[in-house]
Amino acid sequence: MNRRVFFAETLEDILSAEQPRVADIKPNEFANKALPQVARSLAGIEPYTGPWGFEQVAHLLRRTSFGAPRSTIDAMLSLTMDEIVEILVSELPTPDPPLNTNSNDTGAPVGETWVNAPTSDFNGSRNNSLKSWWTGLIIQQQPVSLHETMTLFWHNHFATEATVIKDARLTYRHNTLFRQYALNNFKELVKQVTIDPAMLRYLNGEKNTKTSPNENYARELQELFTVGKGPEIAQGNYTNYTEQDVQEAARVLTGWRIDTTTFTSYFVPNRHDTGNKQFSSAYQNTVILGKTGTDGATELDDLLNMIFAQPETAKFICRKLYRWFVYYVIDNATEANVISPLADIFRTNNYDIKPVLRVLFKSAHFYDPVNSGCIIKNPIDFNVGMARLFSVQFPDSANITRQYNHWKFVREQASLMQMDLCEPPNVAGWPAYYQTPQFHELWINSDTIQKRGKFSDTLATTGHTQNNFTLIIDPIAFVQQVSDPSDPNILINEFAKYMFPIAITNNQKSFLKEVLIPGLPDYEWTNEWLAFQSDPNDPIKRNAITTKLQTLLRTMMGLAEYHLM
Repeated sequence: MNRRVFFAETLEDILSAEQPRVADIKPNEFANKALPQVARSLAGIEPYTGPWGFEQVAHLLRRTSFGAPRSTIDAMLSLTMDEIVEILVSELPTPDPPLNTNSNDTGAPVGETWVNAPTSDFNGSRNNSLKSWWTGLIIQQQPVSLHETMTLFWHNHFATEATVIKDARLTYRHNTLFRQYALNNFKELVKQVTIDPAMLRYLNGEKNTKTSPNENYARELQELFTVGKGPEIAQGNYTNYTEQDVQEAARVLTGWRIDTTTFTSYFVPNRHDTGNKQFSSAYQNTVILGKTGTDGATELDDLLNMIFAQPETAKFICRKLYRWFVYYVIDNATEANVISPLADIFRTNNYDIKPVLRVLFKSAHFYDPVNSGCIIKNPIDFNVGMARLFSVQFPDSANITRQYNHWKFVREQASLMQMDLCEPPNVAGWPAYYQTPQFHELWINSDTIQKRGKFSDTLATTGHTQNNFTLIIDPIAFVQQVSDPSDPNILINEFAKYMFPIAITNNQKSFLKEVLIPGLPDYEWTNEWLAFQSDPNDPIKRNAITTKLQTLLRTMMGLAEYHLM
């Protein structure tokens, strides 16, 4: 579909509309009604051998690290593809934990962490602290890294909601688990998630006993986390698993509890079903032998060995990775040329994630021009990417409350755009990554497009002021990175180069120049810029340049191309 039309019609619809209620929001009429049938790309995972320059580097960084400051993109141009990919998959140190910013929460002094503090009546403020802290990690990751992107990927994959878990200390450890295994072994991650206290609480695993089996996690483990459904072969039964398999897996998983003092899980033998578990033909009629005593806990290993022996498990995860990093349509050519060979690599490497990502990010398919600028940014990519591209300055740690409040502002704006960190809408994650046929188009509707525009307008013009600090794009700092800021044509070309993933038309460039210097010849901007350069401390000259640049940036961030990556 035509992305420009999709965005333009959405914007036109809202110009005269009243603020809609969420319940009133309807899908855009230009959104997908069916998935495309024609193969988009015949390229596969063979190594990319084409040009290696700005377009390819910028594409890689947009997709893998929430964008990057212009200075970082420029610096990366001197590196090879192999070198940048190795930087992306490098391990990062474990970050310091989130800090308390609420003086009423006596469990931890302001400026100290609450993650090991006693239970508090201020769990909501701790959740806010956690979400703000994570936003800060994403914004400040340096120079570029896959770590936080993969942490968010796994959070969406193994979705839980902090408001359901109701203990920020457990949610923090859940988040830390994803960061620990972000680029490591997926099979081990599944095991750890299965017995993670936050997940045990979220999907009622702690209530799963031999006398009262609970199937919630057993179902999601197969349907959403590992092997996937496959085609339905009978009511409730699928190619990859059946209702019998859900029931038997639930029996395997009986007996796990949560220790809220140590924030760990533990196994209680007398709550565990010690009988044999008979699985269906989807799993080759495997029988998991029941075990007694503490050995019952090892049935989880047997269950995962059985699930991970299925080739569909690797394919299911590779499809999820593809939709996150490349595109939402997986046609027959992509399935054959990308998904299946990546799945083979995944299995060959015992489900380590790095080998798969290395191949994907060095593949001809990833750099096929049809896969650039084809994804609508999710709200975190939109908000955080803006802050990173323009090197927006945030408060330092000298004032923790002020620092966290500004991270909170960015996160809350993303929440208004329907992506709240730690609060995906359900166990399947955010619909943009699974809801066919719209997928990422769900990020844009008559409500969210307004929220996006308000956020970009705010950062580009007035800024967000709180606690005596203003969060704002510095247009002077950004324009001074242009090779010749005195030439309005070069200025607009270079702004567009860094801000848009696809080239804009000459007509659009002419329109943008009219925004910068309406009705005036080029030399008017040149003279104004040179006058400012000769006396940069003159407030009148600085304000004149700043106002024009702010209007230009605001306009550019309102174009459809800016919402793509």
